[in-house]
Amino acid sequence: MFEILRTLTIGANARAEDRLKDAFAIELIDQKIRDSEAQLKAAKGTLASLVQRQRSEARLLEALTTRIRTMTNRASEAIAAGRDDMALQAAEAIATMENEARLRHGTVDRLEEKVTRLRSSVEAAHRRLIDLKQGAVTARAIKREQLMQGRLRTTIANTAAADEAEELIARVVGRDDPFEQSQILAGIEADLNHSSLDDRMAAEGFGPASKVTASQVLARLKKT
Repeated sequence: MFEILRTLTIGANARAEDRLKDAFAIELIDQKIRDSEAQLKAAKGTLASLVQRQRSEARLLEALTTRIRTMTNRASEAIAAGRDDMALQAAEAIATMENEARLRHGTVDRLEEKVTRLRSSVEAAHRRLIDLKQGAVTARAIKREQLMQGRLRTTIANTAAADEAEELIARVVGRDDPFEQSQILAGIEADLNHSSLDDRMAAEGFGPASKVTASQVLARLKKT
């Protein structure tokens, strides 16, 4: 039972983590880019220090080589002059400087190898950071498009407002015309009072007209 609960908990945590990653993907990408920029900056600083040390060692080696060359010339001149004592001292100095030069040469070689490897790593990290930034731009564009599509789907799916509007339109359109209703009521009332019958009979020529008609007005105007 405990193992099952543990497995379920791990699965739930994994799903929750995935949901958080999806929800905050852009923020996580930006943070990873900032971390990469910090690491690249540190690597550049280390590279600069190595290059500076390598150049310093190279300058010391060059100066030492020059001293060895000068001391060798002096020793040769001392031997030519029969000053073996001075030549011996020069030879001892040359031996010491040559041993030092060998060590410094090895140091310079190791530093050059480190500089070459680190420079390659920095260049690769720089290219990767550029790719990450370009990918982040694409991710932001896709995220905005997804949000817009989500809002559009929500708007289209939410038909409550449209349904309510259609219902209100139907109520307004289907509502009885109060003016027409009043006319109908007046007609019904006239039929009940038989006043409409007088009008119909007068229109047929039976008895005097109950209302002045347009034809009567026209005939009167022609007589004047």
